[in-house]
Amino acid sequence: MDRQEDAVLFQKIKLGDEKSFELLFRRYYGHLCLYAVRFTQNNPEAEEIVQDLFAKIWEKKEQLTISTSVKNYLFRSVKNHCLNFLQHSQIKNQYSQKVCSEANDLKESEDTNYIEIYMLRKIEESIQALPEKRRKIFRLSRQEGLKYREIAEKLGISIKTVETQMGLAIKTLREKLKDFLPAF
Repeated sequence: MDRQEDAVLFQKIKLGDEKSFELLFRRYYGHLCLYAVRFTQNNPEAEEIVQDLFAKIWEKKEQLTISTSVKNYLFRSVKNHCLNFLQHSQIKNQYSQKVCSEANDLKESEDTNYIEIYMLRKIEESIQALPEKRRKIFRLSRQEGLKYREIAEKLGISIKTVETQMGLAIKTLREKLKDFLPAF
């Protein structure tokens, strides 16, 4: 068929002639699908794009005006639909990657939080296991930030005792928390 016959078919389609629509569909469907596969690399997607195009042509047949040949119009429309499909697919992929990345970040954050909580719990348990006097000296030094001299004055003991007790506390904590030291 030539350009003029396609134009006559299209005019009949505009008037609601289903047989002319079916004839145009059969004439171009296979060629348009092969053309669409060049863009989509996917037969089912290509067929869906071409079917959607023909469905839209039928739905908007009264309003549709074709200034070029019907064949050119069909191929250009399929190309545009394919490009829109590819752009939409790319946006969906980017969004999917973003969601996966955020989920991974959240999981890593949760894992890190769990590890931190676990470590803090183990540190506190280890401090609690120290003898009372040593624990008190350790807390005054590390948690309240007092200097050895200030601790000695506050507890009424010698600075040497504070130094000895702190050394023993640190040694004990290092032993109990040795599994966590590489993490620091």
